[in-house]
Amino acid sequence: MDLVIFEQNKPLVLKALGNGEFDYVESASEVFETEFFRFIKARKILDKLAETYPTPRKKEEVPLWFYVASNLSMRLHGVHSFNAFPLVVRSGGLLNVLGPKGAQKVIHPDTGDVTIACDGFNQKNHYDREAPCDQDFLRKLTRDTGADALMKWFSTDVTEIFKSQGAFDKEGIFIGDASYLFVPDNPNYEGSVKLLFDESDHPVSKEAYKKMTDERKARCQWRRCYKMVSLLHTNRSMDFFFFVSLKVLPGNAHESPVLYEQVRQFVETVGKGVMKRLILDRGFLDGRNISTCKKDYGIDVLIPVRRNMDIYEDAMALFKLPDVSWVCLQETVVETQNLPRPRPDAIVTREKKRQKTIERIKQQEPSPPPEETIVKREAATIGDFQSWSSCTVPLSVVANRETYADGHQKIWLLIDTKEVEDPSEASKEYHLRITIEERHRQLKCFIDLTKFTSRAFSMVVNQVVFIMLSYNLLQLYLLRRGRKELNNKTLPHIRQQLLPSDNHIIVYFENYYGLFAPLEYTHIIASLEDKPRKKIVDKCRRLRREMKDVMTNPRPPL
Repeated sequence: MDLVIFEQNKPLVLKALGNGEFDYVESASEVFETEFFRFIKARKILDKLAETYPTPRKKEEVPLWFYVASNLSMRLHGVHSFNAFPLVVRSGGLLNVLGPKGAQKVIHPDTGDVTIACDGFNQKNHYDREAPCDQDFLRKLTRDTGADALMKWFSTDVTEIFKSQGAFDKEGIFIGDASYLFVPDNPNYEGSVKLLFDESDHPVSKEAYKKMTDERKARCQWRRCYKMVSLLHTNRSMDFFFFVSLKVLPGNAHESPVLYEQVRQFVETVGKGVMKRLILDRGFLDGRNISTCKKDYGIDVLIPVRRNMDIYEDAMALFKLPDVSWVCLQETVVETQNLPRPRPDAIVTREKKRQKTIERIKQQEPSPPPEETIVKREAATIGDFQSWSSCTVPLSVVANRETYADGHQKIWLLIDTKEVEDPSEASKEYHLRITIEERHRQLKCFIDLTKFTSRAFSMVVNQVVFIMLSYNLLQLYLLRRGRKELNNKTLPHIRQQLLPSDNHIIVYFENYYGLFAPLEYTHIIASLEDKPRKKIVDKCRRLRREMKDVMTNPRPPL
């Protein structure tokens, strides 16, 4: 048996009520999860995800769309153990989308507690269902889905779905990065390795460790980890953040060849012209692959240079010449949006006092030492560089010079396969790279990206993939809803902003539903003529009798 997704059609339901006709009525608190699932269902996103999912099953006893939706629901709730699925599905908004044919609120005949009664998808249960499917089904399907197939699905089929939704910005800015996923020191974590890290969680090689002082060595520690390489899409105003590709690897794998393979896969999936700008850090320096991106894919790469490279020495010699034009970089000013209405005088006065207190405290604090105080930032560019033998395309080199209060200067270089006219623009673009680091931080700290409940590699990858997928879909939902300002926030903050929204009376009629405010619904019923009102009374009486017998074989209370 399949469940039916109901479509919203308030005018049709209202007309049916006027004739005294309806199928079912229930009350529901409107939560953002309900609207989220209605959004991805209405846009056919959920159906397309299910059609392309790399299922290992030949027989489909539970529809794949429900498996995908359940997995997404768990990630939105920050829950990763499948044992918690019954609680999530009963307390979340997913069942509100399914309508009365999917689930009904009933009274348990033994305990008197309000519970859920579901028809489910097959007749294999000995007790009445209290969830559309068993959590063990979800766990087994997750475990049996191949990790490589799942990552490829996310990086190809899911990416095509997002392209069909118009999710890619015309500027085509993408950012690549790698991040470590730390796990407990248990060798049963399949594919994980132990590496030595410093106090900043940067890996330390044997040579670097030997050169460290005893004090720094004492702060190093061995940690078990995976490595995640990902591609992120955003725009200059950072209205959205879509992960378009990811790969989970052993912690000691080199990220550079993996990322360029992801770029190739992305271009083959969605075509040329979608990715136009690729921003990377120096860990992805590879002349041959950078040339391929420019010549074969039409992608301009912006990446910093290592000091031990020949191109660095050659460029630095030219930047010391007196005819090089340096441009002063202005600090980015964050513009505050005007509030829709003026703030009360008391709040304005209190804010002025708070700002004065903050300024007074700042003045009392000791000034940072001159060697740490930047007084000026400048940038300059030199084009048509071809001294990097492995890179066969001409490069622009952008120098960023920072002058400190004590007079010393620091210079770091960027190379760009695009001809750079304004060096300040290249510097601003490169600073977009921190957005992917911030996304990794949010996923790890606020959605428990690395809190794995299983040591099987397929389960680890599933958790990472569906957290990323739920994050992407939530970003798209907020963007289409006109709440793009929330896309920079953490998931708990988003839930706080969107909950609660409203309470509704939901009226179902012939696979459609309508949402009514309680007073609106009461007014409609009270205004009906005698004949349709009597039909509604008789239907309600019949439904109440039927509801008493819904749970014929309930699971005994624990």
